[in-house]
Amino acid sequence: MSNLNGKVILITGAAMGLGLAAAEEFAQQGAKLSLVDFNAEALESARQQLLKAHPELELITTLADVSQETAVKKFVDATVQQFRRIDGFYNNAGIEGRQASITEYNVDIFKKVIDINLMGVYYGMRYVIPVMQKQKYGKIVNVASVGGIRGVLNQTPYVASKHAVSGMTKNAALEYGRDGINTNAIAPGAILTPMVAEAFRQIDPVDPKKAEAEYAKANPTKRLGLPVEVAKVVAFLLSEDASYVNGQTIAIDGGQSNVYGNV
Repeated sequence: MSNLNGKVILITGAAMGLGLAAAEEFAQQGAKLSLVDFNAEALESARQQLLKAHPELELITTLADVSQETAVKKFVDATVQQFRRIDGFYNNAGIEGRQASITEYNVDIFKKVIDINLMGVYYGMRYVIPVMQKQKYGKIVNVASVGGIRGVLNQTPYVASKHAVSGMTKNAALEYGRDGINTNAIAPGAILTPMVAEAFRQIDPVDPKKAEAEYAKANPTKRLGLPVEVAKVVAFLLSEDASYVNGQTIAIDGGQSNVYGNV
């Protein structure tokens, strides 16, 4: 399928993990890409990887920190300057922070998580939505988390920020649906990305794979998810196949968020 053929899609946090998997999926479907990340080396590696696999791919890359409003405006402007429009926005950049209880959490790290996960998502919508209003068309997919639909032990700022993302998604759907803009969010569970791998290293520095295996036991599928499985859902939400899906936060977690007790 090529449901994104010719569409211009902006991706934040595009250099690795869910962002890079999505970029690969979108490229396969014929999209034009604007990739944003704060890690210069990883971003260049992603660019080379994508162009090697898709020599005809049209893409630009921008080094930016999504927690800086001026940087967000610049990469949105750069995308419009290059491609004249933004059809889809995968508002993906985020961090987990650290593992600590509410009373012991480092306040500076707490603020950093909020700045990136909440304000970064907000800034993205703030500058992309006017572009889409002028077009009378656009699809936005924000990244919440299962931490945006339930609690997660020892991750209060992450949970707070991701619940806020889900809430902002609902409001954007209400406010801009009339402009032809669909705004949805995804709530990935434990997907095998570098960020999740780091979480397991924090849980069990000696044997992180053991922590991963223990976590997977609680999932109805008895495994963790793969980035490509998330990418395909995002591609659907950015396509015309999802033309009447708006204001939703869709869990991609193997059903684990439905669990009460053992499975």
